Amino acid sequence: MRFARLFFINMINFNSHLQKETNLNQTINRGFIYGDALFDTIIFNDNRLIFVESHYFRLLASMRQLRMEIPTYFTQEYWEDEIRKTIKANNLTKARVRTTIFRDGKGLYTPKSNTIQYIIQISDFDYQTQSTYTLGVYKDNYLNTTSISNIKTTNRIANILASIYAKENKYDNCILLNHNKQIAEAINANIFLVFNNTIKTPALSEGCINGIIRKKLVEILNKSKDYQLIEGEISPFELLQANEVFLTNSVIGIQPVTNYKKKTYDTEVSELLYEQLEQISY
Repeated sequence: MRFARLFFINMINFNSHLQKETNLNQTINRGFIYGDALFDTIIFNDNRLIFVESHYFRLLASMRQLRMEIPTYFTQEYWEDEIRKTIKANNLTKARVRTTIFRDGKGLYTPKSNTIQYIIQISDFDYQTQSTYTLGVYKDNYLNTTSISNIKTTNRIANILASIYAKENKYDNCILLNHNKQIAEAINANIFLVFNNTIKTPALSEGCINGIIRKKLVEILNKSKDYQLIEGEISPFELLQANEVFLTNSVIGIQPVTNYKKKTYDTEVSELLYEQLEQISY
């Protein structure tokens, strides 16, 4: 069986405009063509990158899992310096920092190279915890439970569709289920449920992102004498039995959920954990 050879001419049609394809054009970016990329979001505040070491080592682990070649120069110090340089160029003192790493080079599904390139993007950071926060459940598509689901790849179409569903139904966020129809995560966050002195969160094997704030709360709760942490399967029906529900990620920190269907939640435990999280972030 013969395969046709593909020849790419360096003129492309972009929104009806013919133009030359360049090294900066997204048409040769594997992150754009195949979703062959991952990203990290970290907060810069009080001249500090919050939990930077955990973010850096998660980036390295994710790149290794995706079989990307990590350059010897890409140390934590190098990454921090590049972030700070970009923040300074944008004249910001508080910032949301996104690093996108994509596999370099051409090729089809099989890349010609496993080397990487990266883009660092900066935006203003001004998130305020919402006093009222509603939650829905998105059921049109399901997440898989393989280890790739734990990585923040740029393949986020289920999250995008869930966010459109949330907007159409006037929810602040939605839960995504895995293919076993158990809770995996929220659109942009990990999720925790409180049942008196027991706190439950989906295990990584349920298909959730390996979130940095999730990791820090797991560490806090595993040392706690007041609460028992359970990482495992969680049915959507348990949302109606929980005393509290809260979401976590590096931008929102801890966001309590106040309403799901006709259920109203307390916020006492999430507020307590937020204080403990703040203490270890310095």
